[in-house]
Amino acid sequence: MKELEEKIVQAASLEALEKVRVELFGKKGVLAAEFAKMKDIPGPEKKAFAEGLNQTKAVLQERFDTRYEALKAEEIENLLKAEAIDVSLYGNRVEKGALHPVMETMDKIIDYFVALNFAVESGPMVEDDFHNFEALNLPKYHPARDMQDTFYFGDGSLLRTHTSPVQIRTMMQTKPPIRMIAPGSVFRRDYDLTHTPMFHQVEGLVVDEKGKISFANLKAILTDFLRYMFGDVEVRFRPSFFPFTEPSAEVDVSCVFCKGEGCRVCSHTGWLEVLGCGIVDPNVFKAVGYEDVSGYAFGLGVERFAMLMHDIPDLRSLFEGDIRLLEQFR
Repeated sequence: MKELEEKIVQAASLEALEKVRVELFGKKGVLAAEFAKMKDIPGPEKKAFAEGLNQTKAVLQERFDTRYEALKAEEIENLLKAEAIDVSLYGNRVEKGALHPVMETMDKIIDYFVALNFAVESGPMVEDDFHNFEALNLPKYHPARDMQDTFYFGDGSLLRTHTSPVQIRTMMQTKPPIRMIAPGSVFRRDYDLTHTPMFHQVEGLVVDEKGKISFANLKAILTDFLRYMFGDVEVRFRPSFFPFTEPSAEVDVSCVFCKGEGCRVCSHTGWLEVLGCGIVDPNVFKAVGYEDVSGYAFGLGVERFAMLMHDIPDLRSLFEGDIRLLEQFR
């Protein structure tokens, strides 16, 4: 027995101790071999032999557990010493990080409108049909709903397809005048070079007494905003259709790549579409209980702006987490 105890005590590491454990307690170990001898021992002597063997096993197990705890503590101590940090030493140089280009672009957009005293509002990403569609003059079966391929849940709720529901919720909770923007994530079932299932929008809304808001106000602020974002560009407004605004317009800027000369990016037209806008439709005000007011609204895709500002050809690359792309924005 002393020889077996010495094997345990002399184990210098947990690996060596494990080998001793297998040798002593394993299925083919020393103790298993001793217990196997019991079948050959006469009946009167078998009990005494078993008791003695069990006592030996208990003593060896106690020695093993004690040695295991000691070696485990020693291993932890050595690991802590190896990982110790001398805080008095100079550290490695830390590279400066940067905002993701989408967040950087969104922050720049928000800064512009906050400087004009626009409030920044937010709302839930999981919406109901009323706030996302019906209150925005998009009743059930309206063909314009097909423009926004929607993610629906089993209970009829949905992932918002634009941040316009934030405008509806704000109007239902606040009396005019209102000057607000609603930045945030939106979701549509689309995925290609210029679309992803999740992207970011910033939508704006201004509401005041009837007669105080005009399309001229909207045109002036958006023209100044687009020159703030893209520099010295030409801006044009084209008639368009949106269910929640009337009249509506799509807004273009002269191509930031070819300066309006015509290139592959602008399809040789010299113009790039960047946002939509219009005067709020009376049906929208009716849905939120407003009377004798007028207002304008606009909306833009943040990724679209980021791609144009940083010459990024594929929208999907903004969401792939490729460090080679992100390192360019330090």
